[in-house]
Amino acid sequence: MKRTTMFKVCCFITVCMAVSVWAFANMPGPDPEDLWQYITQKSPYTKWSFWPDHQGMQPGRAPHGPLHKVYVNDHAVNSAKPPVQYGAIAVKENYGEDKQLKAITVMYKVKGYNPDAGDWFWVKYTPAGKAEKFGKPGGCVGCHGTRAKNDFILVHEFE
Repeated sequence: MKRTTMFKVCCFITVCMAVSVWAFANMPGPDPEDLWQYITQKSPYTKWSFWPDHQGMQPGRAPHGPLHKVYVNDHAVNSAKPPVQYGAIAVKENYGEDKQLKAITVMYKVKGYNPDAGDWFWVKYTPAGKAEKFGKPGGCVGCHGTRAKNDFILVHEFE
C-alpha cells in the first residue's frame, strides 16, 4: 500500500474515532435527571424517528396504557439487528383512552450498566418529568425480558 494511501486511511480512522468519542461524551449516564434533560433539551425526543414498523399513535397494553407513541433516536433506528447500538434510546409516551398523556417511559442502552438485562436503564416519568421508577425495575426487566432475543424491545421486529 502506498504511503499516501496509508496516511489517508489512518486519518479517516482517527476522524471516525474522534466523532464516536464526541457523540458518546455528550450522552448522559444512567441518571434519571440527566436523561430527562437530554431527551427534552439537548436532543428533543419529539424530533426523533419512529420505528419503521411502529409509526405514530398505536394501541397499547398494561402497564403502559391503551395508547402510545414510541420515539427512537438514531442509535436505535439505525441498528439493523439486535442488539441495538449503545446509546440507543426509546421514549414511549403513554396515553389514556382520553388521549391525554399519562406517563413517559424510557429505555436507554448504557454499556456495562445492566448486562443481565441487555444493558438497559429504564425510567418511568410523570408528564412533568419527575422520575417515579428508574434503574432496573423488576416489572420492566421481567416484561421486556420475554423478548431478550430481540434486545428486550417489544414494539419493533428486526428483519
